[in-house]
Amino acid sequence: MAVSLSSSRWRAAATTAAVALTLLLGAAAGCDSQKEPELPSVQEKLRESHIWGQPVLRIGVADDEPLMGEIRDGNHIGFDVEIARYIAASLGYEGEHRLEFVAVSTEDRIPALQGGVVDLVVSSFSITEERKKLVSFAGPYFVTTQEVLVPTRHKDTIRTIEDLRNPKYRICTSGGSTTEAELEKNQVRTLVVKDVWDCVKGIRAGKYDAVSSDETILAGFLARYPTEFEIVDMPFGTSELLGVGVPIGDPALRDLVAYFLDKSYQQGRSGEASPWLTAYNRTLGPWLRGEKRQPQPLDVPRLVDFDDKAPQR
Repeated sequence: MAVSLSSSRWRAAATTAAVALTLLLGAAAGCDSQKEPELPSVQEKLRESHIWGQPVLRIGVADDEPLMGEIRDGNHIGFDVEIARYIAASLGYEGEHRLEFVAVSTEDRIPALQGGVVDLVVSSFSITEERKKLVSFAGPYFVTTQEVLVPTRHKDTIRTIEDLRNPKYRICTSGGSTTEAELEKNQVRTLVVKDVWDCVKGIRAGKYDAVSSDETILAGFLARYPTEFEIVDMPFGTSELLGVGVPIGDPALRDLVAYFLDKSYQQGRSGEASPWLTAYNRTLGPWLRGEKRQPQPLDVPRLVDFDDKAPQR
């Protein structure tokens, strides 16, 4: 059957248009498939966490570490306490009626998280690989070093790690701390007690000769007794990354805490007055050597933030 030239041209044009449309639709579908998925929101993360619906947030803090966490005139104060308040407020738990501080010792921090006694721990909690098998961490929110606090009677005789190994000196530290492990690694015999405060009281009573711990903790006792003690810088070679302890089974809460720590970090980085800097200047700042800045938190999720961060129940 004969086909006219015009019909043939029309069919060819129609076929070309159909192919072009197919390619266009395919390209559009490809673009849609390459779009980034919508980011989860703070509210969605809260719904996934174990604190969803809780009327009160419980945070474990120290009650006997000057500058970091202590009770004065019935109120919890200190750098860790300020950081805890910022995190609580960011999660929607603002005001004393919605936030409960629970005193935890160095040895009690992990059991308190594992047993559900507290929802978070902000208490000079160093991040280590061994601890990460038992609890989760958000942060770090501070980097410190291990130092030694000596009474003025020993300020000229206890200056090195070798001096600490001298059997005539009684070196004290708190049980369950990273300092205890570091002293053991350096072959320093120690007398282990519950808290650093017990060491300080023992030194003042003539029972011990020195105490080793994080510089942040020791600075607090130096602030309390400035004429009685001196901090000796020793080359232990370790940096302590302080983090916020979170129950290991609650990754959503860990992500939220990391997100808000990073929010403060980004504010400071851009030159704004960050919550971290405000807390530092009120507490540790006047007593620590050298300029300190908030470290960048690790493993921070991308979230969408908005004002109604927490459920009101």
